[in-house]
Amino acid sequence: MSATLTDTARSNSDTLQGWVGRQEVAEDEAAAVLVQRVAALLDRDPAAFRTGAAVPEGWHVAFFTPLAAQSQLGPDGHPKRGDFLPPVALPRRMFAGRRLRFLSPIRIGAVLRRTSTIAAITPKRGRSGEMVFVRLEHVIAADGTPAVVEEQDIVYREEASAAQRPAAAPAAAEVTEELPEPNDRECFVPDATTLFRYSAITFNAHRIHYDTPYTQGEEGYPNLVVNGGLTALKLCELAKRNLPGGRLGRISLRNVRPFFLGRKAELRSRWEPDGRVSLWSVDERGRVLTQGEAAAEPGSPE
Repeated sequence: MSATLTDTARSNSDTLQGWVGRQEVAEDEAAAVLVQRVAALLDRDPAAFRTGAAVPEGWHVAFFTPLAAQSQLGPDGHPKRGDFLPPVALPRRMFAGRRLRFLSPIRIGAVLRRTSTIAAITPKRGRSGEMVFVRLEHVIAADGTPAVVEEQDIVYREEASAAQRPAAAPAAAEVTEELPEPNDRECFVPDATTLFRYSAITFNAHRIHYDTPYTQGEEGYPNLVVNGGLTALKLCELAKRNLPGGRLGRISLRNVRPFFLGRKAELRSRWEPDGRVSLWSVDERGRVLTQGEAAAEPGSPE
């Protein structure tokens, strides 16, 4: 449910629109040790991933990690805004979703080049207050050949109000959402070590993933927030397990609710008649945390 933007928000929005179309180019190398760290996180044999081997789809998260100097980090642990990302005034930042197409394999040892573009900036107002959605498009080339196209949706929100602070006891159970019966499912109960290792692999210093006092006191969450990228990585693996040849051509995921440390989740997939695989992560009450779909062929972005 949306409402009319305030005059201040409308003025800020007009200023931010000047950032649409801005680009940033970065270079990296598909180093074996980076891929091996993802393998270790997923309980795969790191020794199987050596120079020349294909990087499994979705594991590119280990490349192009943020390199902001320590002095350039904001109070939330993210790099300060106003360099490439627009200077959105709202303090709370999270991923809202992503869409990926895997065009060709990235080989370990390849020289990588990523071109990032600010594709859209959309202000909204909902029940939780003012929000700004920023859509980024990343195109990764490996040894000059386009390999991955990724769109990311980032949402910026107002500071948590007193009404949004964590309650002393959990709220009453909500009605379980009705979902189709999955063909495959997997228990997903990450612990603090899992969050740390994923954040280390991606060089993600966002404090909501490791600093409990900050997470509860400043952001208003009941516990550490499980990285949305970690859930996405696990759903990529589940999708590959259920697609022909184990190859992932495209995947789109939308974060519906935050997932908190200490809670239990289940990853689910369902084969569809047209060859797609529907994907969900749900909490212990059956509420959808993440929803999306995947297919073996890259196709068109959703």
